[in-house]
Amino acid sequence: MTAPFIPSDNTTQKISHHIEQILHLIGEDTSRDGLLKTPTRVGDAMQFLTQGYQQDAEEILRSALFEEDYRQMVVVKDIPFYSLCEHHILPFFGKAHVAYIPNGKITGLSKIARVVDVFAHRLQVQERMTMQIKECIQNTLNPLGVMVVIEAEHLCMQMRGVQKPHSITTTSDFTGAFNRQETREEFMNLIRN
Repeated sequence: MTAPFIPSDNTTQKISHHIEQILHLIGEDTSRDGLLKTPTRVGDAMQFLTQGYQQDAEEILRSALFEEDYRQMVVVKDIPFYSLCEHHILPFFGKAHVAYIPNGKITGLSKIARVVDVFAHRLQVQERMTMQIKECIQNTLNPLGVMVVIEAEHLCMQMRGVQKPHSITTTSDFTGAFNRQETREEFMNLIRN
């Protein structure tokens, strides 16, 4: 079980000061009842939503590394995630699907989901997040191949700008054995079912 997140009071205070100024700039009265604690809540929330900067994804994988002579595809699919778009600091969220083909080493399955969370809990673009997850697994486990597919909805595209609700963005990246079309197709069939 993951330890509960505890925000830094000093960081919360610094963020809160700026959030209060932003609220004033958009015409709000920060002394009204509903907004009294909002700057502090935002300070705590921002630290939670960006806690990935303080986490080492490769160390998470190494913490549960096991020797195993298994060389077939390992798939962890439908991993939910929530992230913040670095362009507008609005949420994007969806599911990550991750596969790797071991080369003498496996990791705990929950560690794959935690790696997704580490990279999701940073200001992101979906394309970079896809590559970071792939590279982390490739560098740490040295498998025969890795493939990552992410499907997400972006509120920066749905709430503002083009305003296209329910649109889904899909990104993928792969290495090694997944360069073969039949291996990619096997992975895609497994995540569709």
